[in-house]
Amino acid sequence: MASFPEPITSLMAVLGRLPGIGPRSAERIALHVVQSDAPAVQELARLLVAARERITECSTCGALTEKQPCEICADPRRDDSLVCVVERAVDILSIEKPATYRGRFHVLGGKISPLNGVGPEDLQIASLEARLAKEAIQEIIIALPSDVEGDATSFYLAQRLGPKNVKVTRIAHGLPVGSALEFADGLTLSKAIEGRRPFA
Repeated sequence: MASFPEPITSLMAVLGRLPGIGPRSAERIALHVVQSDAPAVQELARLLVAARERITECSTCGALTEKQPCEICADPRRDDSLVCVVERAVDILSIEKPATYRGRFHVLGGKISPLNGVGPEDLQIASLEARLAKEAIQEIIIALPSDVEGDATSFYLAQRLGPKNVKVTRIAHGLPVGSALEFADGLTLSKAIEGRRPFA
């Protein structure tokens, strides 16, 4: 039975380790790459290396950036009293998309997960506490996923940061705008009811 040459199988193996890329997708991408013009492949390789070398984490908040500090931390129009805590740097983009939040951010770098060997000391909690000591932060908004690890991490943060003279809140969880109740699962409905608030 015929098989791919070793350089293609090696490339497929590396591509298959990328998130969201299964064996079939890895095969298609690898075949596309090896059949492309050499200049196009060299440009792809150059951009991959340049992105890895030029992009780092912001020394203040942990966002992905090309310069220190990141654009959000350097923006004087931002509200210094608000810090939104997220799990991953990419989560910042989701919160920024609606262009309604004008505070600052802090990336934890994960969630507490004893089963995976991730404890509080493995997250960027100490650096958040250091920011509380030197910045005029009045409210921490926890924007972590509503799953077991996210809930546990949110509760831990509320307990640890609460005594530090800062208001700790969590984003509401519930029904998406425009959806019908019949399509919502029980947990989503339960979170929506728990997160209810009075009419203004």
